[in-house]
Amino acid sequence: MSKALEGVRILDMTHVQAGPSATQLMAWLGADVIKVELPGRGDITRSQLRDVPNADSLYFTMLNSNKRSLTLNMKTAEGKAVLEELVARCDVLVENFGPGVLDRAGFDWDRLQTINPRLIYSSIKGFGPGPYADCKAYENVAQCMGGSASTTGFADGTPTVTGAQIGDSGTGVHCVVGILAALLHREKTGRGQRVEVAMQDSVLNLCRVKLRDQQRLAAGPLREYPNKEFGDFVPRAGNASGGGQPGAALRCAPGGPNDYVYVIVQPQGWEPLMRLCGREDLITHEQFATPEARLKCLEECFSIIEKWTRTMGKLEVMQALNEVDVPCGPILSMKDLIEDQSMYDRGYLVELDHPERGRYVQLGCPINLSASPVEVERSPLLGEHTRDILEWLGRTPAQIEALRAAGAV
Repeated sequence: MSKALEGVRILDMTHVQAGPSATQLMAWLGADVIKVELPGRGDITRSQLRDVPNADSLYFTMLNSNKRSLTLNMKTAEGKAVLEELVARCDVLVENFGPGVLDRAGFDWDRLQTINPRLIYSSIKGFGPGPYADCKAYENVAQCMGGSASTTGFADGTPTVTGAQIGDSGTGVHCVVGILAALLHREKTGRGQRVEVAMQDSVLNLCRVKLRDQQRLAAGPLREYPNKEFGDFVPRAGNASGGGQPGAALRCAPGGPNDYVYVIVQPQGWEPLMRLCGREDLITHEQFATPEARLKCLEECFSIIEKWTRTMGKLEVMQALNEVDVPCGPILSMKDLIEDQSMYDRGYLVELDHPERGRYVQLGCPINLSASPVEVERSPLLGEHTRDILEWLGRTPAQIEALRAAGAV
């Protein structure tokens, strides 16, 4: 079976996380991703948070599987010549440099179009045009300026960033959508185009339900947050459900830091919950019988349920609640997930061998296509494919050595 993106060649001029997460998705889906790195150092994440001396860090390996690595120094004339050839022969260029870096190197959009009119040029930046355009952005900056942090945490606490990388990897996913749309459009028109994605915009897109709530404030207090004084902004909601159905994380046995289960109380779920808790008396009690009545005493409702959840482990609670159709989810730690054999059985977690660090666990592709299975490969060593790629460009062994001598590769 062929790969979905087989034949698509990606020039990956990205680093750290937002860009590499985008190009890795396309590599998993079959694109030939050529990762361009600085000679001698490479992507800065190769050396960040190392756990094995002189080996690529897990930070790097987790974001760069299924790619090829080419070292290239764009500051040399020879390196620029190689880059120009790569642009001419690739379908997509992806970069997440600081604003204007490629332009100053002589590869602005007008020149790239001249070299390859079919090229799709995708840029990931912190912010779109406007007052913040030249500002740097990192994961937590994007979460704070995209609206996420202001609505995360508890009302009496500080704004909180989430552990999910919605600023970096979330923007990477948005970038891939834009690139695939541009590739499809090129099939109709024969021409490439620019794809521009901003981290702030991507985070706000993932917070669209909270933006809905901001508009609803004008119509009166939000039902999800009863008995609160909101002012004129959406409050931090703790673990409250954002969909209008109350939810909370409830403690389970034996009481460790992640021994919780998140339980959602739908209108039809109150009766089976009370039967499980041995509190049939509250099914028709006027203080608890209706959703409107329960909204006035949610803390007491969840306290009643938690007395029951604390008697069992979180997976036992999940099984019991699913049997009576009550939505829930145990809090699974990274340890829980990396030790979950079902993740390996279905190929989402894969054990790979690395020539420098030995065996490690790699996430697989979260997107499954029935006719295009993904084969997860290890991340490349720095410059591992430089010679192969230069030979593909037509360079002879002598010319390759000359490039090395000039510091271009």
